[in-house]
Amino acid sequence: MQWNGWHRSCPGHTAGRQQAEDIWRLREGVAEALSRAGAAYKYDVSVPTEQMYGLVEEAQRVVGDPRMALAVGYGHIGDGNLHLNVSVPTGWDRDVEGKLEPWIYERVAGVKGSISAEHGLGQAKHNFLPLCKGEAEIGLMRALKSALDPRGILNPYKYLPAGREGSST
Repeated sequence: MQWNGWHRSCPGHTAGRQQAEDIWRLREGVAEALSRAGAAYKYDVSVPTEQMYGLVEEAQRVVGDPRMALAVGYGHIGDGNLHLNVSVPTGWDRDVEGKLEPWIYERVAGVKGSISAEHGLGQAKHNFLPLCKGEAEIGLMRALKSALDPRGILNPYKYLPAGREGSST
């Protein structure tokens, strides 16, 4: 972590530089540890903060025995961004994936959350976008993408589901 001295400007903040760096190192180590433990299905979602803990518990119930697939959540409690990771020690498992998708996207949409928080929509989730965004919102996204990338050369087909006319921009 690059230390920028933010702690000096936060009223009431008494933790020192070393403590802040230690906390950040732990947070960054979660994803790495889960990946080393096996295949890690990673979901970057946004839900109301009061839903975060329950979503992780529910994900564990969905995938079953934690010795076979372990659901772990961490993230940004202040803004509702949740990194939901499901680690499978035996490697990628279509059964686990089938339990998680589309369940996770439907569940997030059901609490008025977003299937894509801070890391973007990517290729894997773009077809699930209509679960949490209406056609007007997706149309606006297409219009912005078209205005900013008129030739469609920036991440083509990665962010938006195909429109009525078949265009992903």
